[in-house]
Amino acid sequence: MAAANRLTRINVYHMLIWRFNIRNEMGGETMNIRYGAFAVIALLCPAAGWAQDYTLKFGHAATSTHLFQDGLVMFAEKVADKTDGKVKVEVFGDRQLGDDKQLLEGVQLGTIDGALVSVPTIPLTLNAPAFDALQLPFLVPSYDKMAEVLSSDVGSQFLDTLTPLGIKGLGYVEAGQRHFLSRTKQVTTVDDFKGLKTRIVPTPLHKAIWEAVGTSPIGMAFGEVFSALETGTIDAVEINLSSAYAESYYEAAKNVTLTGHYFWPGVLMMSGAKFDSLPEDVQKAIAEAAHEVIVEQYALARDQEAETARKLEEKGAIISQFSELPEMQARVQPVVDAWLTKDPLIQVFVDAVRATN
Repeated sequence: MAAANRLTRINVYHMLIWRFNIRNEMGGETMNIRYGAFAVIALLCPAAGWAQDYTLKFGHAATSTHLFQDGLVMFAEKVADKTDGKVKVEVFGDRQLGDDKQLLEGVQLGTIDGALVSVPTIPLTLNAPAFDALQLPFLVPSYDKMAEVLSSDVGSQFLDTLTPLGIKGLGYVEAGQRHFLSRTKQVTTVDDFKGLKTRIVPTPLHKAIWEAVGTSPIGMAFGEVFSALETGTIDAVEINLSSAYAESYYEAAKNVTLTGHYFWPGVLMMSGAKFDSLPEDVQKAIAEAAHEVIVEQYALARDQEAETARKLEEKGAIISQFSELPEMQARVQPVVDAWLTKDPLIQVFVDAVRATN
């Protein structure tokens, strides 16, 4: 694109100089000055397409070693590549721009350009129950299937529901399948869940799921989890391995059970007003970059799962398989059935997943 822009500027320059010479032969002194100035401007300014540099600030609530950071960096690199470096996406992790709720509200208000927000924050904050579909337990069998559905028209339908709320939905980034981390004991059967004070994101869906398997769910902000584990305020947390490692939860709770009960996507989004203010070619580049990230980043998350488990073991975590997955699935199936009627898009998502299996 840079080479094309340079050629365009050279062509414009020659065209204007030619017109300058014709005017000179006709003796038009004033016109000589005017066209000469145009020629200089043509050399100094980029051709149509990237006439201005843009810097966009995107935030997320995870650490700099988290998969959300990797996904946003991947997005930033793709945007820079597609715009020949004219659009720069600056990534702010570690809750520098706020936690998930603050990021979502900032994007909606237009005080933050863009963000990567964990899916459960959306129904919790915006009363958008459709997004619960993305976390129905034991529905999606693999990272690849999740990426396939979210990168399809079905994934776009969810993003489009954000438009009337002042948000431009762009795509998805995965934090990893959720597992179970306990500070008190190794959990290998359904009965082991009974009575464990378990931190959840306080959505109705998550509360229903964890009550169904017998825990005592406690709603709590993400930033409070580590200290709550240390002090015994909670016994356990359902978490993805990338977060357990990045947040050093293994220092307070060493028992990891691989349940893989649901995925934990983040929605990549922009302020609708900010997105609409950008030229169409910039909008196109941003949208294309976000869509490409979905499949590539899900593959990254899939490949890192085993590596992160190994790192946790090196830190002293004890990792085990859950021996009663069919029983756990049976316990939560009534929750899935009840949620199918919450929003028409939930059934659309379920049908799409089952069609790909």
